[in-house]
Amino acid sequence: MGRILKEKDVEAAVRGGSVYAAGGGGWADHGRMLGYAAVSIGKPELVSIDELSDDDWVATAAAIGAPASTTAWEMRGVDYVKAVELLQDALGEKLSALMVGQNGKSSTLNGWLPSAILGTKVLDAVGDMRAHPTGDMGSIGMAGSPEPMIQTAVGGNRDANRYIELVVRGATAKVSPILRTASDMSGGFIASCRNPLRASYVRNNAALGGISLALTLGEAIIAAEGRGGSAIIETIAKTTRGTILAEGVITDKSVVYTREAFDIGTVSLGKGDDSTVLHIMNEYMAVEDAGGTRLATFPDVITTLSPEGEPLSVGQLQVGMTIFVLHVPKTVIPLASSVLDPSVYPSVEKAMGIELARYALSPSP
Repeated sequence: MGRILKEKDVEAAVRGGSVYAAGGGGWADHGRMLGYAAVSIGKPELVSIDELSDDDWVATAAAIGAPASTTAWEMRGVDYVKAVELLQDALGEKLSALMVGQNGKSSTLNGWLPSAILGTKVLDAVGDMRAHPTGDMGSIGMAGSPEPMIQTAVGGNRDANRYIELVVRGATAKVSPILRTASDMSGGFIASCRNPLRASYVRNNAALGGISLALTLGEAIIAAEGRGGSAIIETIAKTTRGTILAEGVITDKSVVYTREAFDIGTVSLGKGDDSTVLHIMNEYMAVEDAGGTRLATFPDVITTLSPEGEPLSVGQLQVGMTIFVLHVPKTVIPLASSVLDPSVYPSVEKAMGIELARYALSPSP
């Protein structure tokens, strides 16, 4: 039987999602807004893939964009609902459930409000256990597919007349950039619903159980809260089956915002032989030691924590801060087919100037 998501689950989803956000942005407050609205309006229900029939339709609820605090973005809860309605209209059939492309500060909760209002189930599956820079990395194998897909986007700053509704059809690789452009035009952040697929396909290609893993982690963090920062950090490592790979003072931060709406660069901890370098493209994508030896690579979970145990996004990091680097190897998390798809890596490797695929696609960490 499915699990009705309740008020106490909202904070757990935000907290667990913030660790799996892997340094990505997103807003915890946006996640809380979506979650509290959903649980007060209706009864969003989390279901496992086994509770769906093979031919049920599942689509991905997502938020698109990397709005800096400088952009005048506006996204309302109703925008997520409208995006689902537009997709159902275009498909001509009802969606049974919604999954999300990745965990994150708000993305873990992207499917809750449509579930409360429209009755679509919240599927316990994600396109990637952790957050990632490109939509392809969470597209559960659809990135290179010639199959025509339907994608919708809704949202925008109403006062500036930037509100947009969009329905596009075509191969994922060709229509995804259109949604990114719409996001930019709307003010930098837009709700989307995309890629309706049969549950049988999702079963074989998504990271199953990804939402309940985030909830379990969040519950453990909340339970550890009275015991101080080191207890929280220990709890996060234990619950995720990860380790603290490095700790130290940030000595350098060289991250630039590109025209393609990505934050790219590096953050260094420590000095000399004890230094550690984090490689960033919106999220933490790789970690190297002072000698250039690779210690962790996407799709491993890589997250920075404050001494108080708070997950920090790239934007929060500053030279002089002490941070802990959490590493959860890909061997202990569910992996979706998209993170094992060689075609999703070249564009990210080119943007970052480092190798990823060689490490990501090898069986050992």
